[in-house]
Amino acid sequence: MAGTVSGTIASFFSIWGIYIVNILLIIVVIFFERKGSTATLAWIMILAFIPIIGFILYLIFNQNLSRIKINKLLENEEYIVSHILKKQMQDMDEGKYEFKDERAKAWKHLIKLNQVYADALYTQHNEIDLITDGKEFMHKLLTDIDKAEKYINIEYFIIKHDHVGLDLIRHLTKKAREGVEVRLLVDALGSRFINNMVLRDFLRAGGKVGYFFKPKFKIIGIKFNYRNHRKIVVIDDKIGYTGGYNIAKEYLGEKKKFGYWRDANIRIKGDSVYELNARFTLDWRFTTNEKLEILPETIEKNSDNVCGVQIVSCGPESPAQEVKRAFMRMITFAERKVYIQTPYFVPDPPILESLKMAAQSGLDVRLMIPCKPDHMFVYWATFAYAGELLKNGVRVFIYDGGFLHAKTMVVDGEISTVGSTNFDNRSFKLNFETNAFIFDEDFTKELESSFQNDIPKCHELTLEMYNKRNVIIRFKEQVSRLLSEIL
Repeated sequence: MAGTVSGTIASFFSIWGIYIVNILLIIVVIFFERKGSTATLAWIMILAFIPIIGFILYLIFNQNLSRIKINKLLENEEYIVSHILKKQMQDMDEGKYEFKDERAKAWKHLIKLNQVYADALYTQHNEIDLITDGKEFMHKLLTDIDKAEKYINIEYFIIKHDHVGLDLIRHLTKKAREGVEVRLLVDALGSRFINNMVLRDFLRAGGKVGYFFKPKFKIIGIKFNYRNHRKIVVIDDKIGYTGGYNIAKEYLGEKKKFGYWRDANIRIKGDSVYELNARFTLDWRFTTNEKLEILPETIEKNSDNVCGVQIVSCGPESPAQEVKRAFMRMITFAERKVYIQTPYFVPDPPILESLKMAAQSGLDVRLMIPCKPDHMFVYWATFAYAGELLKNGVRVFIYDGGFLHAKTMVVDGEISTVGSTNFDNRSFKLNFETNAFIFDEDFTKELESSFQNDIPKCHELTLEMYNKRNVIIRFKEQVSRLLSEIL
């Protein structure tokens, strides 16, 4: 009897102990963390109504990066970079800057926004190739790696321990043996099966590796938020890659669950390669503490082609949400059409309202999303927000040709963006992302044609179809939307 009573008392106090811990966490969320009101409310509800599960989710997903300095330039770098950027901004403001493309000049306001908020230098001499097929992407990437002479800097969210990932590592190992400087930066969660044992030959050959936000304790220390979602490759200051592709067999369409993988990457030659490399260098220095130089000794001109580009990055250490601001500027200043492809559409109110206003103003606004999920809650939240857009005149297309993973937007057939950033809160606020903003009519029309060519592989979701969804789907959408701030 005494044992039963003591057990009951212990259970009582343990339950109250959990509630006290959750109350303390709620106080921390409200008063000490830099979160938006919606995210704060979502965490309060989770901690209050499902205390044990809520506590576990908080440990896994929550982290405060407001004091972490990832974009830290050395004093001499700060002086040189700020001087170049300020000079470019001043020349543009005074009408002294020579735009090689008059259409790009019409979007000077977007260039200025990216300069102010993202410290993004505008470069004009670039050549850009669009890649939308995974096998073509890997073939070009490995071919360029094999031709490297000085260095290879490569940064990915996901490199899997499958034949595609291991093949990339073999190519990198070969180049390291040849004396090429090879640096491999992977996200510790996204590439969790890539470790020093897998990279043994690579490391012995002289290759270097960095694990972004590697936890001190393998299981309990891992965080699902604040991941390095960027995809960057820079080779010899001459060639750069960025976009949506990671390194795994599904990205080549070799996984039955997803079928054909429709994505978008760009291969860059020209001045913006240096900007991509600067982004890699900052991430590498933060992760490894290696004092890698951000500025090359000499800058070679690798392209005479005219194509305006700005490389814009964002991350949770900055409140500016640089890529999202640029997205909004593109949408709100569009005059004819806005075409978006994204696998995850979980926007915040400003993005949502911008798209609704564009459609209500008579613009041709189209959104293309996948027909199948790889993250269930995000999938249903995407449909909830797509339904809201349908009510305001946006056309929504569901890609049936496999899995759509491209993160692109084209506006008025004049400017476009390709990168790692999804139209969701995770990309805007919780992950580290990089996008190329491209001020070139020829490339934008190619990207727009790619969008148009995908439409026959889609079915259009109409408002009538959306309104006929059953009660279970409606429930899934509402729950997922409620959690959208922390998905």
